[in-house]
Amino acid sequence: MPELPEVQTTVDGINAKVKGLTITDVWTSYNSPFYHGKNDIKNPKYFQIFKKNVVSQKIISAERQGKNVLIHLGNGYTILTHMKMTGHFMYGKYQQEKTTGKKEISWSPSDKNSPLADPFNKNIRLLFSFSNGKHWAFADTRKFAKVYIFKADERHQVSDLTNLGPDPLSKKFSLKIMQERLALRKNWKIKQALMDQEIIAGIGNIYSDEMLWNSGIHPLSVVSKIPVEKMQKLHKSMLSVLKKGLDFGGDSTSDYRNIHGLPGKFQHKHNVYRHTGRACPKKDGGIITRIKVGGRSGHFCPVHQTLYK
Repeated sequence: MPELPEVQTTVDGINAKVKGLTITDVWTSYNSPFYHGKNDIKNPKYFQIFKKNVVSQKIISAERQGKNVLIHLGNGYTILTHMKMTGHFMYGKYQQEKTTGKKEISWSPSDKNSPLADPFNKNIRLLFSFSNGKHWAFADTRKFAKVYIFKADERHQVSDLTNLGPDPLSKKFSLKIMQERLALRKNWKIKQALMDQEIIAGIGNIYSDEMLWNSGIHPLSVVSKIPVEKMQKLHKSMLSVLKKGLDFGGDSTSDYRNIHGLPGKFQHKHNVYRHTGRACPKKDGGIITRIKVGGRSGHFCPVHQTLYK
């Protein structure tokens, strides 16, 4: 699932390529009986409301809140997208195709040699058309993404936003605030607490592993038992690891691609995530080990990452 660096990279791409353009049409293949009656574009009736409110509107700007992409329109509405496990936005020129023997319409990039034609960029589920003849396509292989619209002045009522913890890359996110937030889950394992979006927004499996490795804390450590000096290291590691993720354009261990259809490079900078069986980069004699933490995988070095319990 895209985490803070991938979502911020997406937002930066939207602001660079799509900001200021006017939407002339919108198409989707999403249609799930489970969502019928719900405020999500996977409900065909809701999609018609969505379409009515976005067509002919200019994209004013985009921002990130937690793992959510928020696209602000000229009519005072905001599109919220959570990319979930396999979603990503791309910008370019697309053409409609009809698969032989099937009624379903699919979309593909006009330039078959562009990065947009990468197999990871197929399965377009949502597509916006612009007045300049180009498109803004959303690929989502597993169809898990969430998309809906709300009035910008009612943002304080949107549960996907109001229940989020503070942003770790905010200038206000001090060591004190991090400690206060984690203290709300004082009896939890530290890796679980870091990934709780109500505690701190934006951190997931990959970056939690990397920041815990960097700060020398075992993922099963109980929050309340971690010493102050280790919390200080965790705060510094949190900021440095997330910024490094941004610097390298996000992580494409899985499906994530940027607005140009290109993968990020942070997956080449992992010290511990999915490095099971490899020697610890610190050369301390440790072998990277994989465990389950709250149903998720955790990777760590058993030598330098201390367990506090």
